[in-house]
Amino acid sequence: MPKATAIVLIQTEIGAESRVLDELYKIPEVTEAYIVYGTYDVVVKIESESLEKIREIVTNKIRKLPDIRTTITMIVVEERLKSKSSQG
Repeated sequence: MPKATAIVLIQTEIGAESRVLDELYKIPEVTEAYIVYGTYDVVVKIESESLEKIREIVTNKIRKLPDIRTTITMIVVEERLKSKSSQG
């Protein structure tokens, strides 16, 4: 079970969102990825066994992908998931 979770906000080159999303899904620790509108183009959730591993993934895998302009990494300190049955 993962001990560390991070959300990464990514700015891509214009028009590269889908290519970047495809490459991100090749990284095993990426559990969710979304193309979004706004300041950032892609939002990714990473789950791993340690913060050090998250640092390695962001630095050595995500930031080195072609068409990545900038990233901001936010470390999750508490998570609450809403069950499908409670959404009404």
